[in-house]
Amino acid sequence: MIAMIADQFETFLFDLDGVVHLGDEALPHAVDSVNRLYEREKRIRFLTNDPRPTRETVASRLRELGIRVDEGEIVTAAWAAAVHLRREGVATAAAVGSEGLQTELRQQGITVTDESPDAVVVGADEQTTYADIRRATRHIDRGAQFIGTSPDGAFPTPDGPAPGAGAIVRAVETATGTSPTVVGKPEPLMFEAALEGLPVGQNGVVIGDNPATDIRGAHRAGLTGVLVADETPVAASARDFAHPDAVIRSLAGLFSRTATPWKSPDYSWPEDIRPGVGAVVLNESGEVLLLKRADRERWALPTGTVERGEAVVEAISREVREETGLRVTVDRLTGVYSHPKQQVFSYPSGETVHFVTNCFLCSVDGGTLEADRDEALDVGFFDTDRHPGGILPMHPRWITDAVEGTTVTIA
Repeated sequence: MIAMIADQFETFLFDLDGVVHLGDEALPHAVDSVNRLYEREKRIRFLTNDPRPTRETVASRLRELGIRVDEGEIVTAAWAAAVHLRREGVATAAAVGSEGLQTELRQQGITVTDESPDAVVVGADEQTTYADIRRATRHIDRGAQFIGTSPDGAFPTPDGPAPGAGAIVRAVETATGTSPTVVGKPEPLMFEAALEGLPVGQNGVVIGDNPATDIRGAHRAGLTGVLVADETPVAASARDFAHPDAVIRSLAGLFSRTATPWKSPDYSWPEDIRPGVGAVVLNESGEVLLLKRADRERWALPTGTVERGEAVVEAISREVREETGLRVTVDRLTGVYSHPKQQVFSYPSGETVHFVTNCFLCSVDGGTLEADRDEALDVGFFDTDRHPGGILPMHPRWITDAVEGTTVTIA
């Protein structure tokens, strides 16, 4: 017998608006389905990106709908931000947003102050003003950590969309030129806070109505994602983290449908996609130029990104010259590579980028071979079929395609 979703998982993380209720009204089958999970002694958490209410306020609203929820099962963006700061050992913080946000910070032992705070937590409510944005900007300029409660630029209302916390977060980001640590969905920090105190390795599932925040966030956190929707959305690729593991029309589907458990791939979800260039540079002896990159301490072909206003041929010539001191002639395009398994890179800064790399076969045209210490630890020429140990895994393929191929390779 095939196990239903309600039987497959022990921990259930529910989005609220659009899943459990719509406005002030419970959605069909929602209350009965959640209470059936309680009867089965499932662990339940309710997640919202709204940074305005306290957890007790949200719990009270759910109890009015008939769900027997405890305050400790509520995860708001404000509470998750406070938990994150507590984990980081932050003692003082300024707050942009509601009294509920300030309450959650204080309950985690964080002093709310505008006197040289260690951090600034940016949310939003109906009273947020230009003065609040200016206040946050000045604290960050003086060295305070920048924490954003939610990335949501807007939220729906009966009268149309209203600016969300993400709109204020981006205003502060623009003013400071500083990227925030964002806590709310789809960032993993929200889900990590939700799972705090639960048994390690708990089998968990996220139930949401938004593929971009609920499902993508679940997958970034290593959790299965079930979408509540009338139809299955069409993703650009089956590898898109927003592609749900199951689709149900209402929460009653937890007891009649099954989900394929999420298996995290061996790459992170990228925040950005960029054009890249790579060079297979051969000398007169037919040896290939490799450098040991300082950012990874691994051997690699010369690679880089395309700058604004720059042709790809100009970009690869510049990258080779800057990294190795050599001038090259670009002979031909040998491959275009974009598969995420090989072309998604996570950097120490926390940034994750998906590159679409145009690779060229090049020949040496002059210059003196030397390593740029900002980019490379070592540089030299090697046999094309005998590479040094520790070379980036996709680069042997690129070398083979360039040396042996007669047509452009696309992978």
